[in-house]
Amino acid sequence: MRDTLQTSSEIAFEYARWFVNRRAFTLQSDRPHPGTGRHYYYRPRSREDRSSITAWDIQRHLNGQMTLGLYAINPATQRVKWMAIDADYRRAVEDLLRLQYGLGQTGIQAALEQSRRGGHLWIFFEQPVLARHARIFVYQLADKLNVNVKGPGGIDGIELFPKQDHLDAGQFGNAIRGPLGIHRAAGRRYWFYGAPYDLESQMAYLRGLRRVTERQLLELTADVPSVLDAQATWVNRTFDPNRPHFRILDFVHPERKVGRNWITQCPSCAAAGRDRSKDNLAISVEEPLKYRCWSGCTREQIRQALGVATPAVA
Repeated sequence: MRDTLQTSSEIAFEYARWFVNRRAFTLQSDRPHPGTGRHYYYRPRSREDRSSITAWDIQRHLNGQMTLGLYAINPATQRVKWMAIDADYRRAVEDLLRLQYGLGQTGIQAALEQSRRGGHLWIFFEQPVLARHARIFVYQLADKLNVNVKGPGGIDGIELFPKQDHLDAGQFGNAIRGPLGIHRAAGRRYWFYGAPYDLESQMAYLRGLRRVTERQLLELTADVPSVLDAQATWVNRTFDPNRPHFRILDFVHPERKVGRNWITQCPSCAAAGRDRSKDNLAISVEEPLKYRCWSGCTREQIRQALGVATPAVA
C-alpha cells in the first residue's frame, strides 16, 4: 500500500478529539470480496479485543496501515462531534461546493474532502450537539439550495452522516471512512481541499477551522418546529408535474411517526373503502422515497389511486 507515514501520538490524540465520538469502529478489508471486488467494511469482533478504538489504531490509520470507519452518534448522549455530507454522483462536487458556500454564508466553515467518486463535506462542532439538531440544519440548507437528498430508484443526492436522529441501545448507525486514511481499493489517500497535501498541513488546516457552537446551531434551527417537519421539507416542496421523480409525500400527509417510519392512510386502500384507521402506509423517515402498504397494495395501485402515472424513474 502506497503513501505510508509515521504519525506521532500527539497527532493521533488530536485526531481523536475531532473525529472519535464513540469507541466502536469498523475496518475496511485489505482484500477485495471475491464476488464483487469491493473492499467492504466490517466491525471487529469483541473476542479479538478490537471492539474499542485506540490511539494506536488511529496512528495506523493515518500511517496508511489500515483504514477506519467512524460512527457519528454516541448513543449514551445522542450527540455528534461532526456532520459529514457524502456525495458520489456526477455533479457531486458541484453540490458540495454549493453547500460549502451556503454554510459559509451562515458563518460556518466546512471542510471539503476528496473521495473516489465525489467528496465529503465535514462540519465540526465546538462541543458535541444533538444529532437531530445537526440533521435538521443540513436538511434545511439542502432544501434552500435545491440539493437533493439521496433516494431509491436511482435518485442522485447527498447522504447525511449520521443517518439517524438517535440510536437505541445496542445500535451503531452507519460508519463513514475516517478522513486522511488510505482507501484500500484505490490505494491512495484522499485529502482536504484548501491545504497542501501532507499530513501536517492538513491537520493545521483542520485545526484552524472555526467550530460551530451549540448556541449557533440552535439559533439556525429555531424556526423548525420538529424533526419530522425538517426531514419532510425537501420532499414536501410545491408539486411540480414536470418533476421526473415521484414523491409520495407530495400527495399524503403523515399522521404520526412510529420508529423509523411515517404512518398514514394508504390512498389505494382508501379508494377501496379500507384503512379507516389510517395506518396502512409506511414511509421511511430516512429515505422518504421508500414506502409500503402493509395491506399489500402495489406502488402502481397507490399511484393510480392518486391519479399519477408511473414515472420513467421511480
